[in-house]
Amino acid sequence: MHLCIHRTLPFKEFVKRASEKKHTDFFLCEDESYYLRSLGEDVRKEPADLRQQFPDLAQDFHIPRFFEPAQFFSSVFRISSCGLQLWTHYDVMDNLLAQVTGTKRVALYSPQDALHLYLSGDKSEVLDIDSPDLDRFPEFVKATRYECVLEPGDLLFIPALWFHNTLALQFGVGVNVFWRHLPAASYDRKDPYGNKDPVAATRALQALERALHTLDELPDEQQQQEESRYTGRQRTPSRPWTLPLSHSTFSRAVQKFNQSQE
Repeated sequence: MHLCIHRTLPFKEFVKRASEKKHTDFFLCEDESYYLRSLGEDVRKEPADLRQQFPDLAQDFHIPRFFEPAQFFSSVFRISSCGLQLWTHYDVMDNLLAQVTGTKRVALYSPQDALHLYLSGDKSEVLDIDSPDLDRFPEFVKATRYECVLEPGDLLFIPALWFHNTLALQFGVGVNVFWRHLPAASYDRKDPYGNKDPVAATRALQALERALHTLDELPDEQQQQEESRYTGRQRTPSRPWTLPLSHSTFSRAVQKFNQSQE
């Protein structure tokens, strides 16, 4: 069981504790982990920007020109204790993960493996990817895992919609840079974290859920036949689904429908 709590510390004290494996000063236990993720000035409206929250540090970090300046969305400063792991999830924007200090393992899964990852929103319910509970998550073994270890100075490009799970192998500092690869109007304007589905995908999910729910009006046998027609149209040679719809919209809608029939 993992317990997460939020406390305020002076930055110097936070860095000291995060870099230790055993603590003399602690909140819960001597081997507790610490994690910092920078936020915008208005956490409900503004994305994180290293230049705003950590201007002195920003002078030493230069964003690579992988995109046009107008596409920039956020730059997120992170500090992690050794052993801290972030759950498997996807983001709706392309991003670069820059490892500044320490080493970090990153495991990635293709969007095409979404149906094997047991999604709840943008996150996988499989928390332990190294020793998964296959009684609960038998399909997880079908997902192909890609893995790398980032060392100081390394950059990892994580395409939009690719699932990723990170594990700090050492105390580490990193920066994520996110940018819009779709037109700005495609994204939810009220999303300061960049992890809500594109507006079109959200509308499609709502429409598909309404359509699947309407099948409840039919007899059981016909419900199953109509459901197979929906699932059979997930992809066709003449009109393939786009990635946002195939994994974040269609699969979630079908999963919800199947759960409602259990």
